[in-house]
This record gives sequence, structure tokens and C-alpha cells, in this order.
Amino acid sequence: MLRIHFTGKDLGGVRMAAGPDPLWETILSFHRIRDRRGPLAYGQWRRETRTRLNGETSLLSALVPQRGYFPDFLTPAQGRLGFDVGLEAGLEALRATPRERIRAELALLAVDNKRGRDPGGRLASLADGGPGRLGGLGGLGRLVDALRTYHRAAVEPYWPHIRARVEADRALRGRALLDGGADELLSTLPPMLRWRSPVLEADYPVDRELRLDGRGLLLQPSFFCRSTPVVHRDPALPPVLVYPVTHSDAPAVTERGGPTLGRLVGHTRSAVLRAIEHGSTTSELARRTGVSLASASQHACVLREAGLVVTLRHGNAVLHTLTPLGAALLRGGGPSAGLYARNGPVTS
Repeated sequence: MLRIHFTGKDLGGVRMAAGPDPLWETILSFHRIRDRRGPLAYGQWRRETRTRLNGETSLLSALVPQRGYFPDFLTPAQGRLGFDVGLEAGLEALRATPRERIRAELALLAVDNKRGRDPGGRLASLADGGPGRLGGLGGLGRLVDALRTYHRAAVEPYWPHIRARVEADRALRGRALLDGGADELLSTLPPMLRWRSPVLEADYPVDRELRLDGRGLLLQPSFFCRSTPVVHRDPALPPVLVYPVTHSDAPAVTERGGPTLGRLVGHTRSAVLRAIEHGSTTSELARRTGVSLASASQHACVLREAGLVVTLRHGNAVLHTLTPLGAALLRGGGPSAGLYARNGPVTS
């Protein structure tokens, strides 16, 4: 059980991450690539990704076990700057990790995995590689290269889909925050997280007590997080809670301009797309556009099938939000490279 203890100041400091974190998604996807759980959400992704992998997983396997602790230095705060700059900023921060911290966290990794020695000397060579900010010859340089190569194979092709799922979750939590403040936001988190003020409890493989002590908490929704939320092992690091988003389909890359996009014609559907810009339930959509509830549901379904909208269920209602492609179309810009597959069936 994980227990996160809040003060009044911490409730005022609860905030949502601006988007998916490239390094958190990279590390957590490495858990998913090695198991068989979640076949509907991850099965096709596993099959496609494994065909693109070469030898980059060897070093990562030494640092990221299939279960349990992995070093905190693998997910620095700089990675939260967004995909375009977050990945490289995070990798540079990782490359500059002090040698003392690396040794301390690798020692924890060895203890947690009950390793009396380091197979192949991989962890020891990494600890002795030094920060090496400018070079790629040391242990950290090899690690950065392996993470970048793995990310390009396993995460980057699916980023629009990952971002859309995280954005949909952010819209849902943001609405809860506006409706009832931080207390309502914490109450709407996925079911493995339970808000019992002033403590947020979570299913967790070990007993942990995390006291925020006025620092607040960053909520980081994650596509590749599954079943169990994740926090840093080091309580001195800025508190972040990584939790799973809701899945209704598997990530995939599809061709541009499928036949469904040809149906996106006419004033009413354009108005529907604009009405969804900041998130909208089906009843709100009908009211904003002046159409019937059934018509609003049908329009939302067409937009969803075209990859322009993501729909999440929240209680008895559903919340529609724009995907990156939908937002680009609304702004009049071209679609981003790599579209994700059509969403699975969600009743509007």
C-alpha cells in the first residue's frame, strides 16, 4: 500500500502535468514490452515494436527489471517539457547525473532485486562511466544512446496516440478540478487510487509512506503505466504520481486521409469540432451546437472514427476531447506526422 499524506498547502499545490513525459513513457513501455498483460491495449504494439528492436535492450534490462524498483535518475524532471524538447532535455539531465547518485541508486536496485553481484558487470561499468555530459563513450553515454534508440522504436511512432490519451485524461481531471477543487480531482483518479482525505491511498507492491510536506503533487497520466501507479523512491525528489490512463484501443500508425475523413464536410460538423475544443460531454455538445442529443452523439462518433476526437466515459456521461490531429485541423494547420488508429467502440 502506498499512502500519500497531504497538508492543506499540498492540496493547493496539486497540479496536472502539461502532457505525457517521454522518459516515463519510455521506461514504462519497457515493462510492457516484456510481459503479456493488457493484450488489447498493448498486444499489437508489442508485435510491431519487437520487430524494430535490436541490441539496445541489453543495457536497459540491467537497469529496468520486469517488476519493482528502477533508478529514479532514469526519469528526471526535465523530461516533462514536452515531446519536442522533453526527450533531449531529459536525456541530457540523465547524462549529467552525479556519479555518487548513480552508485547509490544502483545499490538500491541490486538490493531490491536480491542480486549479490552484477551480471556481466553492466551496472558497475555504468556507475564508473562518470557524468560525461559531452561524450558518449562512458557508461551514461551508452545508456543515453540505448534509451534514445529504444524510444524511437517503441514510443515515437505512437506518440500522437499517446498524447491524445493523456490529453483526454487531463481534460477529465481538469473538469473535476473546476467543479470541485483538488478534493474532487483526487476523488476522480482511477480506481486503484483512493482519496481518503487527507491521505491518497494506492495499491502498491510494497508499503510506502510519502509525506508531501507542503511541496504539492504533480499528477502525471501515462499511457504505458498499467494497474499500479508509480512514485519516486527518493522522498527528497519533487513529488510526482504517475498513474494509468483509460484504454479503449491499441496504439497504431495509420495512413493519412482515410475514407472517413471525407465525411468531415459541412457547417454542423465543423461547429461540433469547435465545440469540443476544450472538452465537452454529449449533452453539452448538443446544447452548444443546437442539435439533438442523438445527432450530437452521431457527429462525435464520426469525428472519433476519423481520429479527430477521443471519448472517455466518466460516470454516466462521456467526455469528448480533441486529438492532436483534430486540434491541428481546427487551427487550420496540417496534420502531424503519424496518425494513430481509430478508437475502439465507445457509446456516445
